[in-house]
Amino acid sequence: MPQLSVLPLTGLLFLLSSVLGSEVSVPYPVTCTTRGADLTQDTVVVLCPPQCTQWRMSVFGTGVYAAVSSICGAAVHRGILGPAGGPVRVHRLQGRHNYISSYAHGIHSQALSHWTASFSLTSRWSHFEPINVPQELISETSTTALPAAARPVKKLLKKPSVKKALAGGNKDCQMDIAMVIDSSSNIGQRRFNLQKNFIAKLAAMLRVGPIGPHIGLIQASDSPRTEFLLTNYTQPKELLFAIKELAYLGGDSNTGKAIMHTAETFFSQENGGRRGHPRVMMVLIDGWPSDDLDQAAMLARESGINVFLVSVAKPAPEELSMVRDKDFMKKAVCKDNGFFSYPIPSWFSTTKHIRPLIQRLCSLDGLLCSKTCYNSVNIGFLIDGSSSVGDGNFQLVLEFLAGIARSFEISDVGAHIGAVQFTYEQRLEFGLSDYSNKDDAINALRRISYMSGGTSTGSAISYTTQNLFRRTGPGRNFLIVVTDGQSYDDVRGPAMAAHKQGITIFSVGVAWAPLDDLKAMSSEPKDSHTFFTREFSGLSEFVPLVVRGICKDFTENN
Repeated sequence: MPQLSVLPLTGLLFLLSSVLGSEVSVPYPVTCTTRGADLTQDTVVVLCPPQCTQWRMSVFGTGVYAAVSSICGAAVHRGILGPAGGPVRVHRLQGRHNYISSYAHGIHSQALSHWTASFSLTSRWSHFEPINVPQELISETSTTALPAAARPVKKLLKKPSVKKALAGGNKDCQMDIAMVIDSSSNIGQRRFNLQKNFIAKLAAMLRVGPIGPHIGLIQASDSPRTEFLLTNYTQPKELLFAIKELAYLGGDSNTGKAIMHTAETFFSQENGGRRGHPRVMMVLIDGWPSDDLDQAAMLARESGINVFLVSVAKPAPEELSMVRDKDFMKKAVCKDNGFFSYPIPSWFSTTKHIRPLIQRLCSLDGLLCSKTCYNSVNIGFLIDGSSSVGDGNFQLVLEFLAGIARSFEISDVGAHIGAVQFTYEQRLEFGLSDYSNKDDAINALRRISYMSGGTSTGSAISYTTQNLFRRTGPGRNFLIVVTDGQSYDDVRGPAMAAHKQGITIFSVGVAWAPLDDLKAMSSEPKDSHTFFTREFSGLSEFVPLVVRGICKDFTENN
């Protein structure tokens, strides 16, 4: 009798199908970078190759992933795929808002404000022993090393002589800037050198430094190539030398590929991206791109990246028939309002355009795509410290609020949080501008000491409105009220006054908190701004709902 271990894969799957029915099918082999958007079936079993954990895979979301994510990367993040690879079941879902970032199983997924399609994952063989899939089925898709384009490494350049390190930088331009330059056959060696001179002058005037702008560079060709990351060169002379040493590549001008490559991982913290700092992508094109820009530009926008397109030597009328998409400039930029598009007639007349271009790149108010809910909101926490809460439950409240805070990019130029504790009295624990670092802000939140006393929620709302928030645009100020009982004073009047000042209130009740009071405090629509749980241990379930609600309100008002 033959052993099961030597049966062909099809025979093995046939035996399983007799148990599972027609649901079992031969897994479809994919690569480590295959995206959810590449699949056409609503439910399909894919076969991820081994060693995907060695790849730099793009993953957006937690539990539910944006379709632009790597399937195998999401499976690793979800915890259903290990280094050996294997089958995974993929379920296509509708698009959604506010994919939440998280770190799990060695993968740091990224936040995304919106995407047109999603997917979720389950383990294919969850009810059976692991199956050894024959190597011949996966040999074409497996790999153990990163390709050059996906493995940006600091080049070992000959260092220029620098007598004294230049500290600081232009503090009025604290941006993370990715320069995507044209290295295609279209531009040619001569114009490529002119392009290098242009970006070198631009970089010199930007004045990079630890507290100024950081610059990284990607070349667009057949495949994108990362030349250096944001933190590789933070001194002007080193940066200019690195630009001087750039080698011309040739090939097609696949600008869409380069934008996608840059949007996926270039600005991650692992690659030197700074929390809360505006992300800028300056794309230079000689003539027109060889590929489509739509999907790549959408990902960049939804990731909070401000794409500027500098088009040099636009197509002549007789060349327009060769341009795949005549509206490529409008589609590529952050917003089609003229601010993000910058045409230059010729590579021989670029110098006069450097200063006006820098003014745009460093204009914080003009960088509209940076303003996502994650980095543009002020969140106040109004915390019930009354005797009925108790010290142990008070710690659960603080952990709940820390979970909300953790979802936002807290920095001096990003999101801000502040906290007020109340009983009959009020105590400002810390203000919105007291902490410009996420870890420090969350630690301060966790260190709040329990007051104990009565419950005057209405007075606390009035105090917070007057002492914590400052006036900003609509949809920017949010107040999370957490209470476990009935207030001894009126909450309706103070809440209405806060609403009129542009403060959006989410009310979270526990135990004996009356639903009428909670709804009286919360903003419209009441049902989506009001939460209630019988037990303090149930607060953690509200974290993603509150974060999603904040982002929905911000998006609708901005």
